[in-house]
Amino acid sequence: MSHQRRYAGELPPARFNMARYCLESQARATPDKVALRVVSDARAPVTDAECWTYRQLDDAVRRTATGLRRRGLVPGARIMIRMGNTSDYALLFFGAIAAGCVPLPSSAQLTEEEADFLLADSGARLLALSDDLAIQAPPGVQVLGSADMAALRGGNEPLDYADTAADDPAFLIYTSGTTGQPKGVLHAQRSAWGRRPMYQGWYGIRPDDVVLHAGAFNWTYTLGVGLTDPWANGATAVLYNGPRAATVWPMLMEKFRATLFAAVPGLYRQVLKYNDLRAFDLSNLRHGLTAGEALSVALLEQWRSITGKELYEALGMSECSTYVSSSLQAPVKLGSPGQAQQGRCVAVLPVDDGEEPLPPGEIGLLAVHRSDPGLMLGYWNRPDEEALVYRGDWFIGGDLAHFDADGYLYYHGRNDDVMNAMGYRVSPLEVEHCLSRHPAVAEVAVTELRVREEVSVIAAFVVPRDPDEPDGMDAAPLLAHAHAHLAAYKCPREIIFVDALPRTANGKVRRRDLAQWRR
Repeated sequence: MSHQRRYAGELPPARFNMARYCLESQARATPDKVALRVVSDARAPVTDAECWTYRQLDDAVRRTATGLRRRGLVPGARIMIRMGNTSDYALLFFGAIAAGCVPLPSSAQLTEEEADFLLADSGARLLALSDDLAIQAPPGVQVLGSADMAALRGGNEPLDYADTAADDPAFLIYTSGTTGQPKGVLHAQRSAWGRRPMYQGWYGIRPDDVVLHAGAFNWTYTLGVGLTDPWANGATAVLYNGPRAATVWPMLMEKFRATLFAAVPGLYRQVLKYNDLRAFDLSNLRHGLTAGEALSVALLEQWRSITGKELYEALGMSECSTYVSSSLQAPVKLGSPGQAQQGRCVAVLPVDDGEEPLPPGEIGLLAVHRSDPGLMLGYWNRPDEEALVYRGDWFIGGDLAHFDADGYLYYHGRNDDVMNAMGYRVSPLEVEHCLSRHPAVAEVAVTELRVREEVSVIAAFVVPRDPDEPDGMDAAPLLAHAHAHLAAYKCPREIIFVDALPRTANGKVRRRDLAQWRR
C-alpha cells in the first residue's frame, strides 16, 4: 500500500525512445556481449542456438527501421505483427518502435476472424505475416511475408532511433473489452521506463543475468519480461521456439545456465509434474518469476521444497504491466503476490465511489495513480471504455483486493466478469457472442469453473434450442464451432447444458451463480 499520492519514482526524460533505451547504450558499452539466444532444439548444443550480440541487435533493429521508412511508413503508423515465434518478431517489434511507428503484436493463436478484427480496428498500414498465418489484407495495407523480413533490413543504412517524446505512442496491444470485442491498449514510449520499479522490486536483475522466458514472442509478458527488461539492464535473454513439452524447460535452464526463469504458474505446475528437477543442475538459477494468474500456496511450497529456490510472483494488467510483486526486497508472504513496487502509487478504493483509499483490511477496487509512467496512454478509439476506468486521478482495472497492515496485497478476483485463462484475460461476452451464433444454442452464459484447488477452466452453460433433437445436447459441435472462431485459450473446456440461466430480478445473467446451476 502506498502512502504517497502520486508516483514517487524517477520520471523519464522528455525525449525518450523505448528501443533506444533498450539497445543503444548496451551496443556501445558491451557490443560483443550476447543479448539474445533463440533455441529451437533443447537437446542440441548451445552453439546451435541462434545468437545475437548487442551490436548485431542494435544494427538489425535500426536497419529494420530504415526498411519500414522506405516502405512509406511514417511515425505513428500501425504495423500488425502476425508471425510465429521467431527472432524476426522481436526485430520487427523493436524496429517499428525505433522508426517511431506503432507495432501491434498479435497472438499466433488468433483465428483469421479475430485477426481481421484487429487489423481493421487498428487501422494498420502494414501486416507482417508468417506463411502459415496468412490472412487476406484489405486494399491499402502492405503485406510483409516471412521471406521479406531479411530483405526489409538488408542493404539499408541503420536509421538513428526516432526522436520521440516520452508520451508518444510506442505499441498497441489488444485485451478483452467490456463489450465483448477486444480493445486496443495504446502504450507510450515511457512504458519501458515505467518498468524500472520491477528491476529490483521483482527480478533483482543484474547485467550478468541469463533470463529464460517460457512464453512466445507474441505475448506482452515475453516482450516485456523476456526481452525489454533484460536488454535495458545489459543481461542475456534466452527464448525457446521448439516443441513446447514441459520436459524441455529444466534442460534449457541447465544448458544455458539460466539465472532467472519466468513463466505462468500453470507451466511451473507442469514442469514439477513431468520432471524430476533434482536430476538437473540448476545451481545457476537464483529464483523463478511468475505472473499472469494467481500462484497457489501449494505450488509455491512444492517448488521451494524440490528446488530450494524462491518463486517471486507479480500482479499486473495489460494497461500498466506489473506493479505489485514479491522480491528480495519484499519477501514472500504466503497467499499474497507481494507489495506495491518502490515508487508506485497503489491504493484500494471503495467499490462504489470515492477517491479516498481504504484502510488496511478493507476490500475494494485496486487502483494505480495516473502519474505512473507505466500506465497506458488510453484505449484505442474507445473513449467510452476509457471513461469507465478512471476515477479522478486513479486508474481502476477492476481487480478486488485488500492490503494488510504490512502493505502486502491479497487478491479477491475480478469485480467484473473477465476471466483469466492461462494468464490471458478473456471476456465471457466474447465467448458468448461466438457460441450464440451456433444454431443449436438458444442462450449461453460463460464463466470460470474451478475443477481442482489450483485449476480453473472456461465453461459454457448452454440452454439448447431444441433438446429433443438428436444433436441438441451434443457438446462436440459447439466446441468445434468455438475453436473455428476463437483462439484456443478463449475456448471453453466444458459445455454444460441447462434448462435455464440464473438471472437477477432485472433479467441479467448471474454469472457468479453458474457453477451451482446444473441440471
